[in-house]
Amino acid sequence: MSGFLHLIVPKAQFSLKTGEEQLTSYQFNSKTANHLFCKVCGVKSFYIPRSNPNGVSINVNCIKQATFEEIIHEDFDGENWEANVSSLTHLA
Repeated sequence: MSGFLHLIVPKAQFSLKTGEEQLTSYQFNSKTANHLFCKVCGVKSFYIPRSNPNGVSINVNCIKQATFEEIIHEDFDGENWEANVSSLTHLA
């Protein structure tokens, strides 16, 4: 579960059902992204991304596979982050 596979959804469509009291936040660099970790196990199941502050990036590895039919994976060039994120038209 600690490998992060991003699934970005609008904040309005995200709802944390339980466990909020077990989360701790970490911010670095620009302090735009809000990384939320479980205080007990250290897994980051979701966070507010710098590339899309009006969305929530959910770790697909933390979702029960029975709750979805298909996942379409798109590669992301993290080494050239700024140039790559500006080319993602679906985040506009």
